[in-house]
Amino acid sequence: MHPLGKIVVAGLALVVFGGTAYGYANLRALDEVTRDSVIDAEGETKPGEQPADGSLDILLVGRDSRNDQQGKPLAPEMLRELRVGANGDDLTDTLMVLRIPNGTKEVKAFSIPRDSYVSMPGGKGKINSAFGRAKAAEARRLRTAGESDKAKIDQGALTAGRRATRQAVEDLTGVKIDHYAEVNLLSFYEISKAIGGVDVCLKAATKDENSGADFQAGPQRISGADALAFVRQRDGLPGTDLARVRRQQVFLAGLARQVLSAGTLADPGKLSDLIEAVKRSVVLDDSWNLLDFVAQMRGVSGGGIQFATIPVANVDYRYDPANPKATAVQVDPAAVKSFAASLIGSAAPKNSAAPKNTAAPKRPAAAPVTVDVSNASPKEGLAARVGGFLEQHGFTQGTPKTTGSRRTSLVRFGPDLAARGAEVAKLLGGLATQESASVPAGHIEVILGTVYSGPGVAGGGGAPAGPGDEPITSNGVVCVN
Repeated sequence: MHPLGKIVVAGLALVVFGGTAYGYANLRALDEVTRDSVIDAEGETKPGEQPADGSLDILLVGRDSRNDQQGKPLAPEMLRELRVGANGDDLTDTLMVLRIPNGTKEVKAFSIPRDSYVSMPGGKGKINSAFGRAKAAEARRLRTAGESDKAKIDQGALTAGRRATRQAVEDLTGVKIDHYAEVNLLSFYEISKAIGGVDVCLKAATKDENSGADFQAGPQRISGADALAFVRQRDGLPGTDLARVRRQQVFLAGLARQVLSAGTLADPGKLSDLIEAVKRSVVLDDSWNLLDFVAQMRGVSGGGIQFATIPVANVDYRYDPANPKATAVQVDPAAVKSFAASLIGSAAPKNSAAPKNTAAPKRPAAAPVTVDVSNASPKEGLAARVGGFLEQHGFTQGTPKTTGSRRTSLVRFGPDLAARGAEVAKLLGGLATQESASVPAGHIEVILGTVYSGPGVAGGGGAPAGPGDEPITSNGVVCVN
């Protein structure tokens, strides 16, 4: 099954970034958007609230569902138009978090690969299975408890699935989710058509029967079924799923740019179509006050959205010895939490309060540590990008080097820098470590192997991308594979 592209979260982005232009009167039409109790009552944000962790955090979820948001199966002719089969399931193949720092107009969006292998209730698994696990468990519980109303069972199961997905993301990232938005295949199809398409650019022509993708090289405008195929294509893309993530991110950047363009904001017909598409197909948490949110978000520009992907340790993780062909994306929760926190800087955890009239003891500044990064992979410029990323986290960047090819990555350090070496290893996605007396005093050595896929790879982990992998923002069109 091909996953729903991350760009299906566009429905929320349109509300968020386009809403200010057409005012409260029109936004009130969005009162008909489907709501669900996804956020715990004690975690709800209040109007005008500035979250204690320094950022308003929104979870965008895309489900590869062949039903509409009312649970009714899509008609066969619509499935044919979408170029998908009739068999969907309960996987959430799109997970993206928007971090909106308090007092700023820059939005940091980061993607979580759908196959990230994480701990969840019931045992470890891919993060996109959290929804289905909880949904099935809640349906069984309700039936066992004597509930016979199918509508009540279905709704209760959906709520449980959404809450479990939210919790899985919070556990992995350390981010307290303030709001939730969900769309499906039909949502994306309708929203992308409503705004008249999105400009994208491909480095090379591509064709894939499974997703229906058939695109020429170069710049082009796509919408509807073509746009869905663009973000769903998996087969034929060079590299791993991270390449597809970049394609999805660049489309969402273009979508935000298109929504904010004069051609959309000044066109009553497009705005009306957009509002209707969102009303028909988007699910929001029931605590979200859209009017208040739009007021808070005034001033966000089309170029104010920056995209990244969480750091990953291994994109070809063989997690099941009994089934060696089964693969997942290995992630280090500590590295992911560090990355998510770095997007807004240091801040107190949400719902926490510092003791009054108590001064925290000052700790002596740590001695400077230089990290020497060597690139043992074919990825051009990787050592410099990773060194720059570590510099953002308080390390001194050494001279980037290129070394002989090596498959795995390694962090080496002297016995006096074991703790800092472990910190570097976590920041880069949970790399292997080795204590060595041959490493110069005050230095840590990092060797990046061919399977390295943490910060610095295709923009992953928030590090700047290198030649051929431009950073993705909503400021302009970036050509991708």
